[in-house]
Amino acid sequence: MKHTERNPATPAASKSWQKTPYANLIRYVPSGAYFARIRVGGKLIRQSLKTEVLSVAKLRLGDLEKQERSSLEAQAKLGEGNAAVRELVNLWRERMESDHSVKPRTKTYYEERLAALLKSWPSLSAMDVRKVSAQDCEQWAGKYAKQASPSSFNNTIGLLRRMFDLAIERGLRYGNPAADLKRVRVRAKELTLPGHDQFIALVAEIRSVPFGPGLASADLVEFLAYGGFRKGEASHVTWADCDFKRSEILVRGDADTGTKNSEMRRVPMIPDMVRLLERLRAARPEDSVETAVML
Repeated sequence: MKHTERNPATPAASKSWQKTPYANLIRYVPSGAYFARIRVGGKLIRQSLKTEVLSVAKLRLGDLEKQERSSLEAQAKLGEGNAAVRELVNLWRERMESDHSVKPRTKTYYEERLAALLKSWPSLSAMDVRKVSAQDCEQWAGKYAKQASPSSFNNTIGLLRRMFDLAIERGLRYGNPAADLKRVRVRAKELTLPGHDQFIALVAEIRSVPFGPGLASADLVEFLAYGGFRKGEASHVTWADCDFKRSEILVRGDADTGTKNSEMRRVPMIPDMVRLLERLRAARPEDSVETAVML
């Protein structure tokens, strides 16, 4: 949520906003969310910081101010002389970092795609944004499609399109040279899952490791399998989330980013899960309700 303010707030609207002890940081009363209100390059920006915690909002405010000023510098460079793609890359990175709606892992993944793009197209960084042609993009795509997996290829051309969309937004181009690049078909992989007996044997093999974290790894494998959890979200399940009366587990995910779909969900405890949790609880009676099940 980001926009430039043009008119002063009306008396009714001003009651919805609350000042804080920190400059450029305000609170939207109806939702309790904090917003940045900063002036950069003569433009007044009000943007949600995606948090209701003051200490977190203060940190994000500092990051946002730094990113907006860096973005302004990158934009200025794009408007001067040879508008090199490297400046467009910097601008795209600044925008991605300032977008708190994008999860950290997603940002990391797109940084990986960007690295792959620049490595597979070494001359791109120095090219003039305004002179990159559709033929240039097609030649690169033809070569890169032979090197990358279908999903990696599709996501990389998606990134390239978004960067040139940004150039169009900044008035540097009228059209997107990557717009007509064709995605490749992603073939679904056939999964061969182990049967119950095979799974039990696998866990026993892991648990039989005479040294290292074998025992803990076996417990984790069982926990993931019995609950259908992703590894990242499983690490945030605490004993307070395990409701033995209702035989279900509440999956919240990361405190800031939530689960993959940004939604909480309840997972039923199958008998195998109940036995696993009872054994872990008996082995660690000193754990508090806030302690993660998978230490």
